[in-house]
Amino acid sequence: MTDRAAKIAAFLDGIGWGTATRRNLAGDASNRRYERLDLNGTPAVLMDAPPDKGEDVRPFIRIGGHLKAIGLSPPEILAQDEELGFLLLEDLGDGLYARLLVADPSQELPLYLAATDALIDLHAAPLPSAPDYGPETMSDFACLATDWYAFGATGNRDTAATQTLRAAMLTAFGALPPWSPVLVLRDYHAENLLWLPARQGSARVGLLDFQDAGIGHPAYDLMSLARDARREVSPATFAAMMARYVDATGYDAEGFARACATVSAQRNLRILGVFARLSLHFGKAHYVDLIPRVWRNLQTDLSHPELSELARSIGQLLPEPTPEILATLKAKCGTIPTL
Repeated sequence: MTDRAAKIAAFLDGIGWGTATRRNLAGDASNRRYERLDLNGTPAVLMDAPPDKGEDVRPFIRIGGHLKAIGLSPPEILAQDEELGFLLLEDLGDGLYARLLVADPSQELPLYLAATDALIDLHAAPLPSAPDYGPETMSDFACLATDWYAFGATGNRDTAATQTLRAAMLTAFGALPPWSPVLVLRDYHAENLLWLPARQGSARVGLLDFQDAGIGHPAYDLMSLARDARREVSPATFAAMMARYVDATGYDAEGFARACATVSAQRNLRILGVFARLSLHFGKAHYVDLIPRVWRNLQTDLSHPELSELARSIGQLLPEPTPEILATLKAKCGTIPTL
């Protein structure tokens, strides 16, 4: 038994779950690991977030408490060890949006409108303490596209390109209409949402993977959901989500559409870099397979008429992910130790 396994066993023994059956759940892009537990018919989920690998459960605890307090549905925390990085969580079930929509695509509109309503409620609530995701920070995040994706594709480290991209992104943010900051969960998409039909209102949407939440633009999570890196969202559902949000919040529809395109472009630039880094640095080559959809989403964002300058800059800075470039990124899998 490894030292980490022994610590898990001791944690479970200490909270009365030592005899539970355990099986692995799918992990995510981080160093966190999950297990589904069953103790005499009572289910729970173990989050294993090793601090020595950069994980910290405290933001999850803090943000989860905020979400619970405003009537949303994060998993309840049943037991915790912050120092060792263990959480025993409520098991919210198997109704993952992504899985339900494979089984029945006709449910896309009601599920996505429910998720939009949850965002409307989230954005109406007071702000908790969370990191800043304003234009400066988000423009820095966008530069992962040059630092990792373009570098991996071309082999050239171009600091001038990074500076140019950052400036172009800041300019695009600076042109947006005024907006009120909200809590951004950041990874709000079909792989992190669960349908809980027995609950009421926005509590029917179960929330996962929100530990990286910060204070940012209200369009961010909406576009995370609508411009998903893992599944296509129908134009009709997209339009209905936008109309629902604008009607509820009073934002000007035209200005909000520009904001959505800008914020989504930033997000897709970041994801291009993140997926390239996951392959090049962390050896997770399967993320390269998602890059073409991210690129298509980015091009959709950049087709907004008010983003022509940003589109021109990106067209000069980033190569299209051709089959040859995707093969290059996979061939270099796990070979780049650091920037």
